[in-house]
Formats: sequence, structure tokens, C-alpha cells
Amino acid sequence: MNKIKILVVGCGNMGASHAKAYHEFEEFEIVGLVSRGDSKSKLQEELGSNYPLFDEYETALNEAQPDAVCISTYPETHESYAIQAFEAGAHVFIEKPVADTVLGAQRVIEAAHKANKKLVVGYILRHHPSWMKFIEKGRTLGTPLVFRMNLNQQSQGYMWDVHRNLMKSLSPIVDCGVHYIDVMCQMTDATPISVSAIGARLTDDIPSDNYNYGQLQIRFDDGSVGWYEAGWGPMMSQTAFFVKDVIGPKGSVSIVANEASKDGKSDSVEAHTKTESIRVHHASIDAQNKFNQEDEWINVADEPDHQELCNREQRFFYNAIAQDWDLSKSMDDALNSLKIALACDESVKTGGIVKL
Repeated sequence: MNKIKILVVGCGNMGASHAKAYHEFEEFEIVGLVSRGDSKSKLQEELGSNYPLFDEYETALNEAQPDAVCISTYPETHESYAIQAFEAGAHVFIEKPVADTVLGAQRVIEAAHKANKKLVVGYILRHHPSWMKFIEKGRTLGTPLVFRMNLNQQSQGYMWDVHRNLMKSLSPIVDCGVHYIDVMCQMTDATPISVSAIGARLTDDIPSDNYNYGQLQIRFDDGSVGWYEAGWGPMMSQTAFFVKDVIGPKGSVSIVANEASKDGKSDSVEAHTKTESIRVHHASIDAQNKFNQEDEWINVADEPDHQELCNREQRFFYNAIAQDWDLSKSMDDALNSLKIALACDESVKTGGIVKL
């Protein structure tokens, strides 16, 4: 197969990481870096390259004529950028969420099918060996399950700029929540039936109709329940900011990230995916109510850093194109997790339970 000509749109954190993968992989050829600010020039310098630079997406799409487009811009642009790419005959890798509305996400997926092109959504945890093991072990705990997860970020400096910009279109429990809702849905075959959520606006630095702290709760039709908590900003506590836990009748499975949980790490991109070890607790007890088995510690030897995870996402993207993989289920899963997250956002704003 010839090299895939890739246009990189958005050159911030995630866009830069994906561009580094394309830059190193001989299977890809970068035909343009697109951003409205100076991030593309900084990335160009970092890569030591001489790729074409564009301020406007439409211009880049017309002039570069890419085979594929990588979209790592703010969520309100995702729908229009992805549909334009499909209409131009390009495959699309897009950072989560697919769009900032359910209808928008549906339109993106319909456009992918119509164009007969691949749509890969950046659910980075699906490519992490430890998270895959976490899900695998969680599925052995019986029914119902209890999911307990959070990711609170005491952001400052550049990351606070990023978070404030994100909150112009989405809340933290939507932007980050889709990842962890997706993990919950992978662990159980049950259907989510209702959600409730609360939120608080802890700063005047964000739009008046949004909030920078939220917690959601999900009920499934088999009795499983789950909560997820997310907060962004310089006021956030770093106590228990990283909880990744699932409990069932047969015991529990927890991601234990001692290093990632140390002070000063809550706004680190590396800390968001770092696992370090998985603790498996077995609930079986003897006649004296003593545990029959000690807790099991699983240290996954393959512990990729953030850049390597992005590399793996792009290898997946290449293989999906080269081997013509059917991505229907992964697209449906991305839509499903977004539907649930946006229902939680509705619950925050209305104060009521939302039926799914």
C-alpha cells in the first residue's frame, strides 16, 4: 500500500502527539499542519520538518488533497471538519468526542458510511494493555457490578487555558467522561437505563452556563451502578483524584497508580493513563469468614507512555485502512458513550433523572 497522505488539524497536546507518530511512521506522509495560532509553527520546529503550514482547514483540505485527516481541535468543530473530510474522500481519525451533540455524532457516522471511509475515534484507553486487562478482570466479578471512577485535574498555566477553552463547548464530565463510560460499558453487557448528575461552577473564568466540577451516576438494567467524577481548575483538590475501581459479588479490581497519584501530577497527561499495577481482590471466605485467597497483584510489563499510546492509536488507524476493517461497532460504541455523557450533562442542568 502507498503511503497515506495525512493532514493534521489541531497542533496542541493531542494533535502534536499524533503528528509525532505520523512523522516517525514510514506508512504515513504528513501533507500539512493546520492551526489558527502558532502551535503549528512550534510543532514544525519540534519535528525538525518542513511540512506545509495552513491557517484555515478548508484551504488545507483543498490544497493538500489528503488520503486521511487527523482532527484534534476543540469539540465544536469536530462535526463539520469530519464531514468535510469524508466529502473530500478522506478517512478520519478524530479525538473524542465525535461531536458536541448526539445528532452531530450521528451525522459524522452517517457520513463515514456514505463515503465508505474509516472513522477512528481517539479512545486511547482501548489501546492500553493495562486497561484492557482491567476490563478483562472486571468482567469476571459477576453481576451486578459497581463502577467507581474519577479524574480530577488541578490544572494551572497552559492546562488551565486548555480546560477553559474546552469548557466553551463541553463540561468535564462529557469531555473526559466518555472514556470512562466506555470502560463501564465494556465491562458489562447490561444496558444503561437512567442517569443522574450534579455539577458546580467554581469559577467565573468559564461560561455562565457551564460548570467545572461534576459527578454522574448510571444505572444498568442488571442492577449494576456506576459513578464518575471530574473537575478541572486551580481550585481542585489532589486528594483521591485518581480512582479506577470495579466491585462485583466475587471481589474487586482496582488500578493502583501510586506514582501518578503523588502531589503535582493531577494535571499531567501521563498520569491520566498510567496504571503501574492492578490489584485483584477475591471475596471468597471460609467457615471463619476469613479470605480464602490473598489479593493478586498484576504488573503488566507492557506499560506504554502517552506518546506510545498515540503511536498505537495511529498503527490501529493505518491497519483499519490498509486491511479494510469493519469499524461499525467501535463507531456505535463511541456514539453510545457520548449519548450517556450528554444525558448526564442534561441531568446537571435540569436537576432531574434522565431516562435512556
